[in-house]
Amino acid sequence: MIQHPTAIVSSTAKIADDVKIGPYSVIEDDVVIGRGTIVYSSVSIKDGARIGENVKIYHAAAVAGPPQDLKFAGEKTELFVGDNTIVREFVTLNRGTAAHGKTEIGKNCLFMAYSHAAHDCIIGDNVIIANSVQMGGHVEIGDYAIIGGATVIHQFCLVGEHCMVGGGFRITQDILPYSSVAGYPLRCLGLNSIGLQRRGFSPETIATLKKLFRLLMSKKLNTSQALAKIDVEVEKIPEVANVLEFIKRSGRGIVK
Repeated sequence: MIQHPTAIVSSTAKIADDVKIGPYSVIEDDVVIGRGTIVYSSVSIKDGARIGENVKIYHAAAVAGPPQDLKFAGEKTELFVGDNTIVREFVTLNRGTAAHGKTEIGKNCLFMAYSHAAHDCIIGDNVIIANSVQMGGHVEIGDYAIIGGATVIHQFCLVGEHCMVGGGFRITQDILPYSSVAGYPLRCLGLNSIGLQRRGFSPETIATLKKLFRLLMSKKLNTSQALAKIDVEVEKIPEVANVLEFIKRSGRGIVK
């Protein structure tokens, strides 16, 4: 470990040999940090942090702070940060509560400055969280999702994989996988076609998903009626199955 003289690092923390700790950072006892990780200046990493390899944590980030939940009674919980994730300035990541036991952030994620992940959130791999995004507790975000800056996400909301959410909006219902959403009130604009093309989805898969979305977003059909037509008219490729399973899981209703 390469530690700046002003940093305070517990002797019981488990830190790989090549980790770099910047000035005035504080690392508590029950912390694990993997190889190649860099902790810049004035970072707070509290008990329960489990940080992977090649993570970068920038100035004044607060990692594994206690949940902002009145039900939290000091129980032992954790925060996991996956390999190659970037945590920019003033980001706050809270650990879990007894409800889930941990907050989970996947690999290759980017949390831009001032964003916040609350207790018990589950964030997939390759997710981009733009500046000042604020999540309530128990939010789940799927792989490759992109959340635009200054968006707020209500507790227990689900945000599907490969979706694109514009900036400055308020999410109070679940966001379908592969969708593009924006507007006041928030609405689904259709399939995130450009994002899917960039990630190598085939033209045939995109065409099938477009057909699925046309039925789901039809003003002439409620969700139950749309699902009945989808069952007959849309090929059951894996991506379609993902969307249908997501709708079954939805507890807050989907943005249409």
